[in-house]
Amino acid sequence: MSTASTSGLHLKTPHRVLRDAVELLSSMRFAIALLTVIAIASIVGTVLKQNEPYPNYVNQFGPFWADVFHALSLQKVYGSWWFLLILTFLVVSTSLCLVRNAPKMIVDMRSWKDHVRERSLRAFHHRGEFEAARPRAEATARVTALLRNRGYRTRQVEHEGATLLAAKAGAANKLGYILAHTAIVVICIGGLLDGDMLIRAQMWFGGKTPIRGNAVISDIPPQHRLSTSNPGFRGNAFVPEGSTVSTAILNIADGALVQDLPFNLTLKKFTIDFYPTGMPKLFASDVVVTDRATGKQTHATVKVNEPLIVDGVAIYQSSFEDGGSQLKFVGYPMQGTAHGTFPFAGTVGGNAPLTGTGLAADTEGLTVEFSDFRLMNIENVTDASGKPDARGVARKSFNETIESHLGAAASAQKEKTLRNVGPSVQYKLRDRNGQAREYNNYMVPVQLDGQSVFLAGMRESPNEPFRYLRIPADDQGSVADWMRLRAALQDRAMRGEAARRFALASMPGADKAELRGQLAESALRALDLFAGATRPNPDSPPGGFTAIASFLEKSVPAAEQQKAADVLLKILNGSMWELWQIARAQDKQPVVPNSAQSGAFLQQSINALSDSFFYGAPVFLQLDDFKEIKASVFQMTRAPGKNIVYLGCLLLVLGVFSMFYIRERRVWVWIKDPGHHADAAVQTEAASSGSHVLMAMSTQRRTLDFEKEFVALRDDIGRAAGAETDTSAQAQH
Repeated sequence: MSTASTSGLHLKTPHRVLRDAVELLSSMRFAIALLTVIAIASIVGTVLKQNEPYPNYVNQFGPFWADVFHALSLQKVYGSWWFLLILTFLVVSTSLCLVRNAPKMIVDMRSWKDHVRERSLRAFHHRGEFEAARPRAEATARVTALLRNRGYRTRQVEHEGATLLAAKAGAANKLGYILAHTAIVVICIGGLLDGDMLIRAQMWFGGKTPIRGNAVISDIPPQHRLSTSNPGFRGNAFVPEGSTVSTAILNIADGALVQDLPFNLTLKKFTIDFYPTGMPKLFASDVVVTDRATGKQTHATVKVNEPLIVDGVAIYQSSFEDGGSQLKFVGYPMQGTAHGTFPFAGTVGGNAPLTGTGLAADTEGLTVEFSDFRLMNIENVTDASGKPDARGVARKSFNETIESHLGAAASAQKEKTLRNVGPSVQYKLRDRNGQAREYNNYMVPVQLDGQSVFLAGMRESPNEPFRYLRIPADDQGSVADWMRLRAALQDRAMRGEAARRFALASMPGADKAELRGQLAESALRALDLFAGATRPNPDSPPGGFTAIASFLEKSVPAAEQQKAADVLLKILNGSMWELWQIARAQDKQPVVPNSAQSGAFLQQSINALSDSFFYGAPVFLQLDDFKEIKASVFQMTRAPGKNIVYLGCLLLVLGVFSMFYIRERRVWVWIKDPGHHADAAVQTEAASSGSHVLMAMSTQRRTLDFEKEFVALRDDIGRAAGAETDTSAQAQH
């Protein structure tokens, strides 16, 4: 039987290197090795997020591994030169395998193998012999009909005194091998066409080069642009609402190429809907596509997994972003004694210098870069105790407070209660040296342990989570009262007056003047420590609870530190109450009555003041108004290999089905007249009207089904030939 060989083509050439190279390239073992490498590369491409900017890999994996990924092109596996080269070799290797084996298989499929003789059939493992009552002609006709009825094709060959019936079924099994290997070639060719091969060919032979850096698309020269007749590409287009684009951006070779489209795409409206979890439920784009040649307009809605196909270009809804929302802020100083406000405005995606604030000394050289705006924020608002009235932040002890300054916005350890907490804006403050911190501020207050607070997030690098400053909201739902207290804390004179009032309220009477003076001095020292006004060196804590803790650690024995801390915190809280009243009176605000509500506000204010020393910004920008502009990100694809890949998949299914579910079987039946035995050992004294039947059967794969089929067919052939009983047959199996 003919089977596929694992070796390669053997050229008849005296050049050994050429002969060995062709043999290796055309061998099945080489093709399997290539398939293994492709499988491993595909796993890498699935696990490692593809086509991300280089800084993202640095932030996630570090500079060493980022350089390794860049050197091996693992961040763009499917478009890397080595992956495309492997695909090319796989096409060549598999094609040579087909060239070597397919002709042999086709010949074997068409062959009847009718040159066998009686002696050869006796060597088969699966065979049976019968002394039949019917003469040779009748037995031949009946056995032929039986085989055809079982799905076999038959061929009759006459010999002297004997007839050979050659039958075969399931020849399409070998066709499965041909189809499966052809499918691999077809799929690889389709993959090469849909990859970067066509674009790289234009770069190699057409003078196209990627552009690096930012540029106005209309000013990009032709060597960086691909024509509308480009047969295959895959790029992205960013389209804000009301805007029109006619190009797509293709990221390639550490740069980008501009792909001109045969149409203009206008985004009329972007629609988004959310699940209760905050995940997008539906996002769709109402677009108008205008053909640049004819002016024909097509109105359509592009949804996820429902692309629009125009002029052979498939337009997919890829994602969505902010399209340049217009933002207005109220700015508050976070340093010094000033507590006035100033207006500020910007556009998402743009930047603006932090000028006109009245704080030139603190904001000189700072630029605000607006990164993102979100109209809805579905957040987990469960506190650390599991109650649904907080935003995942636990009340902390004194020691925990001085160890963790700005807290996380949510706790993942408790049952989640999701709620829309309103709009937020994300921006960076960049100094003249290029260093930047990122901020994420919410527009409206949220409930935290029964207290309304404004969340102001900060992080120093993109790979860190935001840590949130919680500014308590006053009776007017603003941060004005807290900002007033913050400015008063930085005023030396107001701190002294607050300490004096606290001492007087704590120890009234003329006979306690000396003790009152000592208490006032202690209160002022506590306020100075908390305000960061008495830092002995630059490495000392800037203020807040950490400064008090550092002072106690150096001044009080360890056994008495907790007791001293409790006393000092009581003094601090009482002094801060007086400072708050002084600050309000200076701005002609009414006196706040001493109540549980005002006490909770003051305690939250003190915690926020302590955290504010780590906020790292000279100003706090509170979002006041906005005009949202959405944007869609479309993936533009022209894939000439798509239908080729579909064809390859169909061939692969047919090939695999043929190889695994179609069994090739061959049957030979040797029917001869009595007295014409070639082997004297089997001479019989059968009647002259009978015949002697010898049958044999073979297959490439011996299975239980084949064993059953052989037994059934052997018995049926014996009955068709006229054997009296099964026991009259000499059979081996």
